[in-house]
Amino acid sequence: MQTNLDAALLAISLDRTTREPLHIQLTEALRRLILSGQAPPGARLPASRQLAKDLSVSRQTTLTALDQLVAEGYLETRQGAGCFVAKDLPHLAPPGPTPLPRPDPSQPYRPFHPGIPNMTLLPHATWARHLDRAWRHPHPDLLATPNPLGWPALRAAIAAHLKAWRGIDCDPGQVVITSGATETFELLARSLMTRGDRVLVEQPGFAPMRAALSGAGLSLVPMAVDEGGAVLPETAAARAAIITPSRHYPLGHTMPLPRRLAFLTWATRNTAWIIEDDYDSEFRYTGTPLPALMSLGAGQTIYVGSFSKLISPALRLAYMVLPPPLVAPVRRALAQTGPRASLVPQPALAEFMDSGAFATHLRRMRRVYADRQQVLLSALSRHLPDHLRADPDPSGMHLVCRLGPATSTMRDTDIAARATQAGLTLRALSAYWPKGDGPQGLVLGYAGFSTDQLEDAVQRLARVLQDGRAPVRT
Repeated sequence: MQTNLDAALLAISLDRTTREPLHIQLTEALRRLILSGQAPPGARLPASRQLAKDLSVSRQTTLTALDQLVAEGYLETRQGAGCFVAKDLPHLAPPGPTPLPRPDPSQPYRPFHPGIPNMTLLPHATWARHLDRAWRHPHPDLLATPNPLGWPALRAAIAAHLKAWRGIDCDPGQVVITSGATETFELLARSLMTRGDRVLVEQPGFAPMRAALSGAGLSLVPMAVDEGGAVLPETAAARAAIITPSRHYPLGHTMPLPRRLAFLTWATRNTAWIIEDDYDSEFRYTGTPLPALMSLGAGQTIYVGSFSKLISPALRLAYMVLPPPLVAPVRRALAQTGPRASLVPQPALAEFMDSGAFATHLRRMRRVYADRQQVLLSALSRHLPDHLRADPDPSGMHLVCRLGPATSTMRDTDIAARATQAGLTLRALSAYWPKGDGPQGLVLGYAGFSTDQLEDAVQRLARVLQDGRAPVRT
C-alpha cells in the first residue's frame, strides 16, 4: 500500500505556466489523493524536504501545502515520526473507490476440446534453458528493429524442418513468421488479393479462416468435400483456393495424388494460387507424414503451418512459405501494420529446433497421441456402442463420430450443449458448415488429455446420452 502511495506522489504534476501558486496546486493534489483513497488513513507521507526534492519545488512550497492540510484535518503530525494521513477524515470526504473486480481465473481445457496438444509433456526445462540463453545475453539484432518477416534463425530452422518432414525444399528467405493462422490469411488477403476477389474454400472448413477472408471483403466460393477431400468445381474462376490436402479439417480425409495434381494444373492455367493449410500433418501414426502439396508444385503454392498444435496455442507463432515473387508484396503489407508475432520466443524456438529437441518431441507426441486415440476408440465401443460410431484414423488429433441408432433421433448441437453442462467440450459436426446444416455427428479431440481423463470423459458422456432426457431431433 505504501508503495502505491509513493508512486502516486511521484506522479503529481504541477503546472508552472499558470498563475495558480505551486503550493495551492500541491495542496489540491494531495487532497485528491486522500479523498480517492490512494493515500489511505494512517499512511505516512515523505518528509517535507524529500517531497520537495521529488517534485522539484522549494521546501517552503511543501511545508505550506502540508500545514494547510493539517489545518483542514486531512493530515496529522506526530512528534519525531513525521506527517500521516488522518485516521478520522472530515465528514464530507467521499467514500473510497469501489474495488475493481478481479479477472476470472483461466480455465483448463476440458475433454474433448479438439486441436489441443498435450502441453504437460513439453520438455519445459529444456525450453526454459533456450529462452534464458537467448535473453540473458541477447544478440544485438534482438534489441534492434525486428525483421518484419521474423527472426532469421527461426526461419532457417523452419525451412530445415519442412525439408526433412514435409519434403519442401525452400529457402529461409521464403519463410514468414506470423502470430497465427488468422493473421496469415489476413496477410495473404491484403497482399495478394483485392476486395471482391473470389476464393475457393472447403465446406466444411476452418471457421476463423472464413471470417478472416470475409472481413477482407473477399467472395468465398464453397467447394464440396468427399472421401478424397475438396472437389474442384468444373468452372472454378477464382483468385485462390484454400485446401487441406494432407488431412481435411474436420473430416480427416486425405487428398489423393490425381486430385492434388488437378488443383495444381488449375492454378497454373488460371494464374491462381493454392494456399495449402497443413495444420497437423506431423501427427501421422502409420508410416511417415505424407509429402506436402508444395513439394509437388512450389511455383503456385503457398504453404501455411503453425506451432499451435505442435507445441502450444499460447506460443502464438505460425508461419507461411511463399513463392519468391510473393515475398515483397507480403513484406510491404507487414510494413503497414508491423509484425504481430512476438519476437520473444522466436530465438528460443530456433535453438529448440536446431538442437533436435523439437523433432524428438514430435516423435514422442506421435506415439502418445496414437495410444490416446486407441484408448478413446476402446472406451467408446465399451460405453457407447449404440450411440456413437468412430473408425480408427491414421493421423490427426481428433475423431469424427457418427450418431448410432440410439442417438439417431437427437441433434448433435443438443448433445454438445448437454455435454457442456456435464463438464465436457464437444463440437457438433453440423456446426462446421456455415449455416449449421451439415450432417449430424460429433468431433472429439483426444490429443490434449490423458488416458484416465479420456476414460472418465467417455463415461460422463455415456451418462448424458443414456439418461433418456436428451432432446429429440424434429
